[in-house]
Amino acid sequence: MKSPAELDHVQWHDLTHAYGPAADVPELIRALYDDEESAAEAIDELYGTIYHQGTVYDASAPAVPFLAHAVLHAPGKRDELLMMLAVLADHEPTAVDSPRWSGGPTAAICAELCRVLPDLLPCLGDDERAVRRAAIRTVAAVADLIPARLRDRVVEGLDALYAEDPVPAVRADALVALDRFGRRTAALDHPLPEVRLTAALLGLERSVPPYAAELVEVVAEDGPETGGEDDFPWSDTSTQDERLTRLLTRDPDSGLTVAARWIAAGDHASHGSWLAQDIAERWRDREAEVLDLLLAALPHQKDGRARTGRLRSVAAWIDFLPEPGTDLRNTLHRYAVTDEESAEPALLALARSRDPRALDLVLRRPGAQLIAAAARHFPDAADLLIPVIRRELAAGATDNAAITLVEALAPFGPAARAAEPELVDCLRTGRAAIVAARRLGHNGVRTREITDLLHRATQGTDGSLTTAAAVAHHQLTGDLDTVLRVFEPLLSGRGQSHWYLSRLEPMGSAAAPLLPSIEPLLDDERDWTRMAAAEAHHRITGSPDRAVPVLVALVGATPVGLSALKALAATGRVPAELRPTLRSFADSPRRLLGDTRLRGEVHPDAELRAVARTLLATD
Repeated sequence: MKSPAELDHVQWHDLTHAYGPAADVPELIRALYDDEESAAEAIDELYGTIYHQGTVYDASAPAVPFLAHAVLHAPGKRDELLMMLAVLADHEPTAVDSPRWSGGPTAAICAELCRVLPDLLPCLGDDERAVRRAAIRTVAAVADLIPARLRDRVVEGLDALYAEDPVPAVRADALVALDRFGRRTAALDHPLPEVRLTAALLGLERSVPPYAAELVEVVAEDGPETGGEDDFPWSDTSTQDERLTRLLTRDPDSGLTVAARWIAAGDHASHGSWLAQDIAERWRDREAEVLDLLLAALPHQKDGRARTGRLRSVAAWIDFLPEPGTDLRNTLHRYAVTDEESAEPALLALARSRDPRALDLVLRRPGAQLIAAAARHFPDAADLLIPVIRRELAAGATDNAAITLVEALAPFGPAARAAEPELVDCLRTGRAAIVAARRLGHNGVRTREITDLLHRATQGTDGSLTTAAAVAHHQLTGDLDTVLRVFEPLLSGRGQSHWYLSRLEPMGSAAAPLLPSIEPLLDDERDWTRMAAAEAHHRITGSPDRAVPVLVALVGATPVGLSALKALAATGRVPAELRPTLRSFADSPRRLLGDTRLRGEVHPDAELRAVARTLLATD
C-alpha cells in the first residue's frame, strides 16, 4: 500500500485516464481522507476517470495501492473503495493468455491488487456486512491470479464466512467466491434460501439449456420473491437478480416456469412479470404464454405505476395474438374504464386487441396514441375518428402528438381529405409539417393555398421538410424543376442521403432526371445510403438489375438489413444463395431484431420473419 504522502512520487502528468492527462488523480485520492461529502464526490470522479464505462487506463494501476491504503485509513467508504478495486480488476480469466493481456492496463491493475491483497484480507472479517461483501468481491476479482502462498489464506477466510457468517447474503457471496477459486460446494439443499438460490445460479452458469429440473425448482422456490431481493453488485456491476434473469432468459421454458411460480407467489417487486416480459423480448411465439402470465400478475401489482408497466407490456405484445381471449379483453376493459393512470395503457391494449368496446372509450379519451391505435385497427370507423383527429389538431397539438395524429389519417384513404384544413394549418404553423406535407401530397387535392404553402416550404433549410414538400408539390402540380432544385444538392452532399431518397417513393419514374445523382450512391460507403439508392433506382427504372446485388449484400438481421429485405421483396427477385439466410430469419426461435417500434408500428422482428416467409414462397 501507499499513503497519500507518496502520491508525488508518481509522474501522474505522464499517465492518462478517460479525459487525458491524469494530473488530477492525486487531488482526488487525497479527498478520500476528507469529510464524507468530499470523499463521495472523489469516488464519483474516480469512477469517471480511471474507470470510465468499463474501460481502464494506464493511470488506473498506479492508483490501486493508494486506494488500498484509503480502504484501511480513510474515514468511511471502505465498502465503496473495495468495490472500486474489484471493478478495476474485473476480467475474464480466459483473457489472461491473450497477447493483449501482458503489459496491458488490466494486467497491471491485477498485479497491483495481488500485491496489496494481504493487507486487505482483514476486511473479510470486518464488523460491517457491506465491507465483508465488498471484500469478497475484491478477492474474487483476482481469484485466478492470486499467488499460491496467499491463495490458502484467502480460501480459509472464505470458508469461515461460508460456514459461520450471521448474514445469509454474506454466506451466499462466499459460496460464489469459493466457486471462482475452483471449490465446488453442493448447496442446493442448504438450510438458507439465499445460499440455495446462489448454488442454483452457479449451477445454471455452468449449464447449457435446457436446465436441469432440480436447478429450476430451487430458483422457482427460492427466487427473489421468496428468498429476498439482493441488489449488491458484483465486480462486473451486475446484481444477482440481473444475472439470474439473464440466465433464465436463455431457456424460455425454464424461464416461464419460474416466472409463473414467482407470479403465483405474489410477483414480489414485479420480478416474475419482468422475467416474463424479458422472455417475450428475446423469444418468438411465446407471446400467448407471456400475456397469460401478465394477466395473472395484474392483481399483485401494489400501485398504479406497477400496473401501468404491466399493461404497457400487454399492449406491446397483444398484436401478436390472432384472437385475444375473452378473459384478457374483459380484464383490459375493466382497467380501461377506471379513472386511474392505468386506464390509458389498458385502453391502448384493448384497441390493439380489436375489441369493439375500445372505439367508444377512445372517443371519450382522445389521446394521440389511442387515436392512432383505433385508426389502425378500426379503419372502417373513419366517420367517428376523423372528426376527433381534426379537433385535436385544431386545438393545437404539437410535436409527437401532432405527428401521430396526422399519421393516423393514413388508414382512411380518400376520407382523410376531410382533414385538409387542419393539415394546411399544420404546414403553415410548422406543427408536424413534414408528415402534413406528405399527407397533402397523398390526398391529391390541389388548391392555390396548398401549392403555395408547399412551394414556400421547399425554400427552407430543413432537408427533411424541403424534400417532403417538393415531392408533395410535384404530386399536385407536376412541377419537376422544384424537385430537382431541392434534391440535387442534398444527394450530392455528405449528409443523410437515405432520408431524402425515401421521399421520392411517390414519384416513381418521374424522378428519372435524378438518376445521375442516385447512381453514384449505389457504391457509397454508408450502408443506409446504398440501400436507399438501390431502392430508389428500382422504383425509378423498374429494373432490378442494379438494385438486387446491392440489396442482397445488405440483407441481414439489422435495421438496414430489414429495409434491404423489404426493398428486395419489391423487386420480385430472390437469388438462390439468399434462401438459407431467409430460412434462418423465418425459422429462428429467437428474436433477431429488437423492438424499435414508434407510434404502433409492426415489431421489426415480426416484419423480418414475415418478409422472409414471403420471399421463400416466391418461385
